[in-house]
Amino acid sequence: MSLVEEVLGQAGRTPSAVALVAGDGGELTYGELRRRVLSVRRGLRDNGLRPGDGVLFSVRPSPESLVLAIAVVAAEGCVIFADPGAGPEMFTARMRLARPRWSAAESLLYAASRLGPVRAYARRRGLLLPNLSALDVARHVYTGRWLPGVPPGALPLNKLLTALPAEPESLTDPDAPAAVIFTSGTTAHPRAVVHTGASLSAALGLLRERVPLGPGDVVHTDQLMLGLPTLASGARWSLPPLTGSAALFREHLRQRQATHTYCVPVRLAEVLDTDPGPLPPGLRHILLGSAPAPAGVLRRAVAAAPHAEVLSVYAMTEMLPVAVATAADKIAHVEHGHPGDLLGTPLPGVRTALADDGELLLAGPNRSPGYLGEAPSPWLPTGDLARLDTAGRLVLVGRKKDMLIRGSFNLYPGLYEPAVSALPGVAEAAYVGVPDPEHGDERVVLAIVADRPDQAAALPARLRRELPGIVDHEALPDDIVVLPRLPRTGRGYKIDRAALRDLVTTPDPATR
Repeated sequence: MSLVEEVLGQAGRTPSAVALVAGDGGELTYGELRRRVLSVRRGLRDNGLRPGDGVLFSVRPSPESLVLAIAVVAAEGCVIFADPGAGPEMFTARMRLARPRWSAAESLLYAASRLGPVRAYARRRGLLLPNLSALDVARHVYTGRWLPGVPPGALPLNKLLTALPAEPESLTDPDAPAAVIFTSGTTAHPRAVVHTGASLSAALGLLRERVPLGPGDVVHTDQLMLGLPTLASGARWSLPPLTGSAALFREHLRQRQATHTYCVPVRLAEVLDTDPGPLPPGLRHILLGSAPAPAGVLRRAVAAAPHAEVLSVYAMTEMLPVAVATAADKIAHVEHGHPGDLLGTPLPGVRTALADDGELLLAGPNRSPGYLGEAPSPWLPTGDLARLDTAGRLVLVGRKKDMLIRGSFNLYPGLYEPAVSALPGVAEAAYVGVPDPEHGDERVVLAIVADRPDQAAALPARLRRELPGIVDHEALPDDIVVLPRLPRTGRGYKIDRAALRDLVTTPDPATR
């Protein structure tokens, strides 16, 4: 049974139970969720959605986005997650690879990507949007009220919701693509993970085995990959507001009587910063993921919620989840002076191997079958360097890739360094991440070499004014450091990022 079928089946068994609490507090029952999904599913099929059609999905987390995403998969379509904020060139390259037949977006995003004044405003805020209306697709769907910029003939979600609900004629193919998620890559070679109904169902089944969920539980998170197993288990999914503060996140934990929550470590640190007191006593599980969870954050979480099990989840877009470690084990690993970051014991069915250079390789039923447009391989190379300890637990010893992590945003230096280097007065530019032991996030430092040494002192201030129009908002650096040269290594004279990290951590306020 696919995950979508599990959700619909659960909804049919408990129609009067509350399935979802929206960011504004509005509630949606399981019965209404099921009715809306089946209505939208039928509306999509009646308007030409065919099995296998890809639907570009640009709708932020909300009850509407949940209904639409589940309905697409229930209609045997494939949801394509490709952030329009990645920049027009990257977005265009991703669309060439994915070739969606449909596009679904908020009306506000259609307006912002098409109307000149709105596009200019978004650009000033650091958001470079492609023109979604110009996509070569068969149909557009929009959520929210109609706004100028919505493509002519676009289907409003509200209209699809009026279609007569109809049960699917047959079960969906578990091996058919259900989701495409773009991750790494360049404009020349974008890369996207393909998940099937079977791989997603196996992944989320593993998570539910490790963290049991059921009726009466309340899971507070904005993460779809924890929200879906919540719904398949008959529990209640509580969504935070899109722009809610850390204080409001904490208040909703109390107000909505959350039993589980999931967030990135830096977000939990912000939540704990709002109040030195304990977290609500009904909280039984705190899950941390998307970035390494440092001992400092874990200690604070355990102190604030001694009644809860604090867990760190190691997962990749290609494989959800891989391993889970308790806060107690991770803290003990650090306190005993063991090197590396303890990831925990691989979950049942997850197979591991180490390449000659120490790179972690993975396989298992919860692994994505492969990347879009690429031949499958028996093992998934993670880009992470790891080892197994004497207890058979995975320990992360480093990242093979240059990717930086800021909250839940993956920053790839190679996407932005050429644009920064092309600015007047900049000879070279390189991004590097400096770990923050208090919050578990990475401070992003931009190191630059000036064309003219006599103008170096003024360069950081000018770049802070110009960078919002050049790079994505999430790629704006925390610090800008001017160096006489970038450290290089090897025959290829590549940037030595380890040496660069050491250089930028040497305090020199005059260069920032």
